[in-house]
This record gives sequence, C-alpha cells and structure tokens, in this order.
Amino acid sequence: MEKSTVRSKWVTVRMNEAEYQLLEKNRKRTTEKTNSNYLRKLALHEPVTKLVRNQSIDELTLSLIAIKKEINFIGHNLNQAIHKLHTLDRIPDFRSWVLQYESTREQLQTELHNLLLHAHQIIAQWSQK
Repeated sequence: MEKSTVRSKWVTVRMNEAEYQLLEKNRKRTTEKTNSNYLRKLALHEPVTKLVRNQSIDELTLSLIAIKKEINFIGHNLNQAIHKLHTLDRIPDFRSWVLQYESTREQLQTELHNLLLHAHQIIAQWSQK
C-alpha cells in the first residue's frame, strides 16, 4: 500500500467508557503515543511494537535509586561538616571535625564499594541473558 503524507479522510468510531478504557489500556502497552496511530496500524494490519518489561533493568533502576539516595545523604552530611568548618574559631572543634570527617569518609568508601559490587553483580547477571 502506498503511503500518503496527507490524511484527508476521517473515520469515526464510537465507544462506551469501558471500551475506551480497554483501548487506552491496550495502547499504553505499545510504543504508540496516540490512539489515532494505534488504531490506524491495527486497521491497516501494520506491526505494532509492544512494550516489554525487563526484570534486570527494573532491578538496576531500583539499585540506582538506592545509590542516588545514599549519595545524597552522604553529600548532605559532608556539606554540613564543611559548613561547620567555615564557622570554626576554636582548634578543639576543628580536631573533632577532622575525626568526624575521617569516619564519614570511611563510611562513604565502604558504602560505595558495596554499591559497586552490587552493580557488578547486576551487570554480570544482565550480560548472561
């Protein structure tokens, strides 16, 4: 069938609410953004690409969200420590900040190492599929 760029013909379809909701549900399972394109492809027997959920990508997304939250938490703590450093006017406070910084740095390294190991596990699992 020859494709025309100008679509001058209209086709009107009436549906009740339940039918329309089913149409929307089915279209959302595809890559089509509009009902018009979805229905046109179905009517002309053209292929419709369905969306497929990938469990490993879902797991990776959850891991990345956890990483983002943890990094934000650690960054917030470091920002508080830096702010305190700028307001210090006594040396004992500075020493306690250095000890706290070292503790936070070690925690950060441990957490990032664990996250890196988890990411490598997911990548290894994903590449086997």
